[in-house]
Amino acid sequence: MKLSDAEWAVLEILWGGHAFTLGEITASLKNINGWSSKTVYTYLTRMEAKGLVAIDRSINAPYSAALAREECVKNERHDLLNRAYKGAAGDLIAAFLKESSISAEEKERLRSLLDDMEV
Repeated sequence: MKLSDAEWAVLEILWGGHAFTLGEITASLKNINGWSSKTVYTYLTRMEAKGLVAIDRSINAPYSAALAREECVKNERHDLLNRAYKGAAGDLIAAFLKESSISAEEKERLRSLLDDMEV
C-alpha cells in the first residue's frame, strides 16, 4: 500500500510513542502542516479504515500506529523497486551509488552484505 505524504506525517508522530490523544497529534502536526484537529481526526479515521492506525476509544490516548515503521518502509522500498526498476535490485543500488557519495565504512558494509549473500 502506497502512503501519502500526509499519512507518513501522521505515522511518524505515532511511531514516536505508544499512544496519543487527538490533541497531542494535532499539536505536532500543526507545527508541520498547520492542520486543525478536525483535519487530523479525519485523517486518523480514514487511516484506521486502511489498517494504518489503531483507535481504542476506551482509553484516554486512543491513537497508535497499527503497522511498524519497518513494515511501511519495506512496502515503500518494494513499490519503488518494482515501479521504477522493474524489480532489478542491482539497478536500484547502482543508481543510488552513482548519485550519492558513500563513506569507506558504508562501502565495506555493502561489500560484506554482498559477500554474505554470495552474489
